[in-house]
Amino acid sequence: MDVRILDKRTPEERDRPFLPGAGKTWLLPFYDVFSRVAGVRALHERAAGLAGVAPGQAVADVGCGTGNLSFAVLAAQPAARVTGLDPDGDALRRAARKARRRGVDLTLVQGYADRIPAEDASLDHVVSALALHHLDDDGRTAFAREALRALRPGARVTIADFGGPSSEGEHAGHSAHGHGPRLGHVLRHLPGLKRSRTAHSPVVSRDRGNGVVALLAEAGFDDAREVAHADLRFGRVTFVQATRPLD
Repeated sequence: MDVRILDKRTPEERDRPFLPGAGKTWLLPFYDVFSRVAGVRALHERAAGLAGVAPGQAVADVGCGTGNLSFAVLAAQPAARVTGLDPDGDALRRAARKARRRGVDLTLVQGYADRIPAEDASLDHVVSALALHHLDDDGRTAFAREALRALRPGARVTIADFGGPSSEGEHAGHSAHGHGPRLGHVLRHLPGLKRSRTAHSPVVSRDRGNGVVALLAEAGFDDAREVAHADLRFGRVTFVQATRPLD
């Protein structure tokens, strides 16, 4: 078992602000409980299944937080080589403890989505779940360009995040996986910041409609498209995939 945390931040990034996965740093101890009760695990499993990682392939999980998507990828393909990237050192330490309990290999990097820790054309997959909406316009654009740079020609990015053509439409409140009511119940009892960040944030609104698809297409990916979605009480989660063009 090889579990390690690497700090890839530059000196200038030491004090760079970021939005924690739970909205507030003090909510981190409750984050995995919330995810479990809310049924978010099903979203991670769906994203991992759609990614279709093969044995030995190199995967970067951008915005990995406490590692839940990374663990879903490793559960689907134990022979994958997964690196999780997140600016939150406390979340990464939790991910490392979880990895050791599970007995899996996992590399964790403290850093930012606009600087993926991989050589050019060295990754087989870039995956991300419920993290893209934490970024502003510049951060989203930089992430998409970094994913394109780091992926091998013909390799794929898989993103699960808020958005989709009917993300605020008539289907809200019904989950494709049956978790909408439970997740909505939990969100109603979270601090207002969590609810406002998901439902009303101008950053989240950039992903509404086909925002994620457009982001990847504009970065230079081929065949950017929604491949699945899940309707939850706080909005639609869209699963988007795209491929780096062949050289």
